Amino acid sequence: MGKRPNVIRDKSFAFALRIVKLFQYLQSEKKEYVLSKQLLRSGTAVGALVREAEHAESRADFIHKLAIAQKEANESIYWLELLHQSGYMEEIQFNSITTDLIEINKLLASIIITSKNKKNGK
Repeated sequence: MGKRPNVIRDKSFAFALRIVKLFQYLQSEKKEYVLSKQLLRSGTAVGALVREAEHAESRADFIHKLAIAQKEANESIYWLELLHQSGYMEEIQFNSITTDLIEINKLLASIIITSKNKKNGK
């Protein structure tokens, strides 16, 4: 019997990997060290928080960890927009990674809402 697929876990890990590669690119090719470091921190935090939520102590703790992951995702959008608007990222690069992040944000929102409804007996 195989493991149940975990879409948010897989997508947030794949996103973190993209962020690490983007960070490496921005540092080596664009010589950008400040904004990329902020993006690395917030972008990889999303997946780390999703992993933490898997072992939450309670439903409230689970919801809280995913809510923080959502905040980190929103912060990552900010850093991506800043990198794009300041000319460090091409339009196609920006659109691709932002699309992934918006999808992750929607998944997180959906999981949080479902979990809150279960918690409240709805």
